Amino acid sequence: MPTDRTIVRDRIGHCFADPSLLAQALTHRSAGAPHNERLEFLGDGVVNLIAAEALYARWPKADEGVLTRARAELVREASLAAIARTLELGERLTLGPGELKTGGFRRDSILADALEAVVAAIYLDAGYEACRGVVLPWFEQALAALPVGKPEKDAKTRVQEWLQARQRPLPSYELVSEGGEEHAKLFLVRCTLSDPVLSAEGQGTSRRLAEQAAAAAVLALLAQSAQP
Repeated sequence: MPTDRTIVRDRIGHCFADPSLLAQALTHRSAGAPHNERLEFLGDGVVNLIAAEALYARWPKADEGVLTRARAELVREASLAAIARTLELGERLTLGPGELKTGGFRRDSILADALEAVVAAIYLDAGYEACRGVVLPWFEQALAALPVGKPEKDAKTRVQEWLQARQRPLPSYELVSEGGEEHAKLFLVRCTLSDPVLSAEGQGTSRRLAEQAAAAAVLALLAQSAQP
C-alpha cells in the first residue's frame, strides 16, 4: 500500500534518490528538526529563477518592469499555495500539535513555504535541469493566464503612479483591525490620500491583500471623481 510520501512523490513527478530530502521538505519547524526552513530559503531562489527564465524566453519583447511584475504574480504566496494544494502537500505535512490544532496545513504561508522546500529538495536530489523539468509544468496554467507581455499592475502600484504623475504625496496604509481564527485571519486596512483628501478600506486574508483591496477601492473613488 502506498505511503503518504509515495503519493506526494508520484504527484510531483520526481522519484527521490534521497527520500530524506522530501521528508525534510514536508516537515514544518513546529514539528522539530530537521525541518524545512533552510530548504524553503533555497527553493525560493530556484522558483524565482525558473519563473524568470520562463518569462524571459516566452516574452522576448517585454521590458524589465513587465517581467518583474509577471514573476511576482507567478511566485506570490497565494499562487504557490494553490500549486501546493494541487499537489496535496498540505495533508501530508508533518506539523507540531499547535499547528495541527489551528489548521496549519490549510494556511497559505505554510503551504507556499512547503512548496519551495520541495523544489529545493528536487534541486538538491537531481540538479537544476531535472528540477526545472519537474517544476515548470506546475506553473503552466498560471503562465498561460497572464496577459502576454502586459500583466496588469497591482492596485497599490497604480495608486502610487497616479499620485507621482501629479506630484502629490504618497498614500498611507493603516491596519484598522485584525480578527478571526489563526488559520482564517481577516485584516481590515485603510488607504488614505492627503491630496486629494479621501480614504477607503479593504479586507483580505493577509495584510498585504487587504492593502491591495483598499488601494483598489481608492482607485474606484478616483475614477468616480474624474467623471463629469
